[in-house]
Amino acid sequence: MAVTAAKSVMAFRVLTMAVDLCRLTTRTMNVNAGHERTSKARIIHQIQLIRGITDELYLDGNARQNLATFCQTWDDENVHKFMDLSINKNWIDKEEYPQSAAIDLRCVNMVADLWHAPAPKNGQAVGTNTIGSSEACMLGGMAMKWRWRKRMEAAGKPTDKPNLVCGPVQICWHKFARYWDVELREIPMRPGQLFMDPKRMIEACDENTIGVVPTFGVTYTGNYEFPQPLHDALDKFQADTGIDIDMHIDAASGGFLAPFVAPDIVWDFRLPRVKSISASGHKFGLAPLGCGWVIWRDEEALPQELVFNVDYLGGQIGTFAINFSRPAGQVIAQYYEFLRLGREGYTKVQNASYQVAAYLADEIAKLGPYEFICTGRPDEGIPAVCFKLKDGEDPGYTLYNLSERLRLRGWQVPAFTLGGEATDIVVMRIMCRRGFEMDFAELLLEDYKASLKYLSDHPKLQGIAQQNSFKHT
Repeated sequence: MAVTAAKSVMAFRVLTMAVDLCRLTTRTMNVNAGHERTSKARIIHQIQLIRGITDELYLDGNARQNLATFCQTWDDENVHKFMDLSINKNWIDKEEYPQSAAIDLRCVNMVADLWHAPAPKNGQAVGTNTIGSSEACMLGGMAMKWRWRKRMEAAGKPTDKPNLVCGPVQICWHKFARYWDVELREIPMRPGQLFMDPKRMIEACDENTIGVVPTFGVTYTGNYEFPQPLHDALDKFQADTGIDIDMHIDAASGGFLAPFVAPDIVWDFRLPRVKSISASGHKFGLAPLGCGWVIWRDEEALPQELVFNVDYLGGQIGTFAINFSRPAGQVIAQYYEFLRLGREGYTKVQNASYQVAAYLADEIAKLGPYEFICTGRPDEGIPAVCFKLKDGEDPGYTLYNLSERLRLRGWQVPAFTLGGEATDIVVMRIMCRRGFEMDFAELLLEDYKASLKYLSDHPKLQGIAQQNSFKHT
C-alpha cells in the first residue's frame, strides 16, 4: 500500500510538472507571437516611413534639370561610396582622424599650386577647406580686416570705420559686412556697365578700405570681373596717395575653370596685391555639396591671432574655420576627383560644359529678339548663357512667362532682374555643368521651342509669372 501511495504521489508530481511545462510553453509561444507581430509592425512602419519621405522628396524635381544652380548635381558612384565611408568622421578632429587631415592638407597644396601661390617655406601652403565658398569668403574677409587694422594701429590711426569695395557680389559679402561691422561699398550695376570698373573702384577707395573684392564669375550674369585692370589701378592709386590696398578674389566659380580652359588670364596670385582667393569645390571643382576652399598667398597674409592650434600626429597644426563638426566626406571626394581627373581630365570636363553653353547660345539666338550678356566663352566668363530681350522689342511674352512654361517641363531656368541701377533689366540665365551634356541641351531646346509656340498661341493665358520668379541671392 505504501508503494502504491508513493507511486501515486510521484505520478501526481509528474502530471503537475507536465501541466506547468505546457503552460510555460503556451506563454512562450504567445510572447514569441507577440514579438513577431511587433517586429512585423515595425518593419511595415519603417517601409511606410521610407516610402513617405522618398515620395515627398520626388516633389523637389530632378536636380539635373536645375539650370539655376552653380552647384554640382551629378556625382559618380565612387563619390557616394567615399561619402558613406566618411559620414561618421568629423573633419574638425584632426588628431582622431589623421589620414583624413593629411588628405585635406594635400588638397590645400594642390589648390594653392593651381592658383600660382608662392612655394611655401615649410612645404605646406596656407589655406583651409570650408563648407562652401561663402565661409571661405568670410575667412578671407576677416583676414583682410585684421591686416588692415594692424596697419592702421601701427600708424596710430583710428580703426572704427573699415570699408570694403566690390562690384555686384553674392549675398555672402553683405552678410560679412553686417556681421563684422564693415561698410560695404558695392559698385552698382548700371546699363552698359554691369561690373566694377577701375574708375568707380578708385573713387570708392580710401585709407579705411580693408580690401577690394573682384568676383571672378559674377553670379548675376556669369561674366568675369577681371582682376588685372583693377590691380593696375590700385598700383597707380598707391603711387599717387601712398595707400596700399589688398585684394581678395572671389573665384567661387572661375577658380576651377580659368586655370584649365583660359590659363592666360592673369587673375590669381600672379598679381602681387592678391592676398587670398576663395572658391567652391562643389561648383566647378566637381566635388559634392559642402566643399569650399580659401588659400592665402603666404603665412604673412593670414594673421596668426586668427589661427587656432590643435593636436595632430604628436605635434600641432593651425586651423582657421567658422564651422565646426561636419563629415570629412566632401574633402575625401574632392581629393578623389583631383587624383582621378588630374589637370587633363578637368580641362576636358570644363571644355565640354563650355561647348554646351556655346551651342545653346547659338541656337537660342535664332529663336527670338535676344541680346546676349554672356555666351559661355572661356575667355569671358563661366559656362553660362545669359540674355535679355532687345530694347524696344515685344515678342508677345516676357522672360518670366518663358521661365514659367519651361518649369512645367521640369526645367528650372531663372528669369530675374539685375541689381544696382539696372533693376529694370530682366535677364534669363542658363548654367551649364558636368551632367548637363549635349543631349540634355537638345531636350531643353525642344521644350524651349514648344514653350514659345504655346505662348504665341495663347497670348491671353500668360498670367503674371513675375510674381513667382527666381529670387536672386
